Amino acid sequence: MFKSMFNRLKEGLKKTKNQLSDSFSKISFGRKIDESLFEDVEMVLLQADVGVKATEEIIEFLRKESKKRKIKDGEGLKELLKEKLYEILKECEGKLELGEEKPAVILFVGVNGSGKTTTVGKLASQFKKDGKSVVLAAADTFRAAAIDQLEEWAKRADVRIVKHSQGADPSAVVFDAVKSAQSRKDDIVLIDTAGRLHTKDHLIKELQKIKRTIKKLAPNQPVETILVLDGTIGQNSINQAKTFKEATDISGIIITKLDGTAKGGAIIPICKELKIPVKYIGVGEGIEDLQPFDAKAFVDAIFS
Repeated sequence: MFKSMFNRLKEGLKKTKNQLSDSFSKISFGRKIDESLFEDVEMVLLQADVGVKATEEIIEFLRKESKKRKIKDGEGLKELLKEKLYEILKECEGKLELGEEKPAVILFVGVNGSGKTTTVGKLASQFKKDGKSVVLAAADTFRAAAIDQLEEWAKRADVRIVKHSQGADPSAVVFDAVKSAQSRKDDIVLIDTAGRLHTKDHLIKELQKIKRTIKKLAPNQPVETILVLDGTIGQNSINQAKTFKEATDISGIIITKLDGTAKGGAIIPICKELKIPVKYIGVGEGIEDLQPFDAKAFVDAIFS
């Protein structure tokens, strides 16, 4: 049976919902607002990986607004919490930009295991369904498994892939992919890259070289450089993001695997600290479970 986007989102965020919303309901239902209630709410937010800074801001908002609006019970406080979470997350909404120049080149970065290759494959499938011609560039040449995985996605999505052998120069793969897309007048090139943080200097040099290669062929590209973060590692993803920001300009974030964690609240400190638009979130294994990030739908799904 076809599931609506909202139902997929709601189901995908079930673990976070159980941690955040259900816990909040348990501690607040039928209670008057007092100091112990604020402390309980604070604990639930921290357990959901909302983070110390963001939690302090949220609690301060709840204290101030509940007094100002003369809210007396916990259910009213829950509505205030929804309002504040939406206010924070609304600042992070961002759509994937393709620009007017063809092919649009989108570069994907992130540590190995973040779901980067799968994300590239899912987006390729979605673009294909929208009638766009897509080329995948297997620029993670460090791992043969990454090339094989992307090739499998190319078959599933029925799109072209440009690949070299394991150990090849990633920039050479990118050059061939962009050049090929230009000659065939394709719409989009999606580039999967390696992410080895233990060799940070090498990572930085490699990404910079890839971008120089792209700009030689298409001066206005890449139109997007997307960082893929694993939602199950919570706030640890912020440290990863900072490393990649040092390596290259990041224009957007995709957070994956939010269906596999009760700590989906980490999206809040990611938004507040990184100040980079969240373009998509992954809430399941299906192709349609990679969804454009919608702050209102996200908050509604958690509290529904």
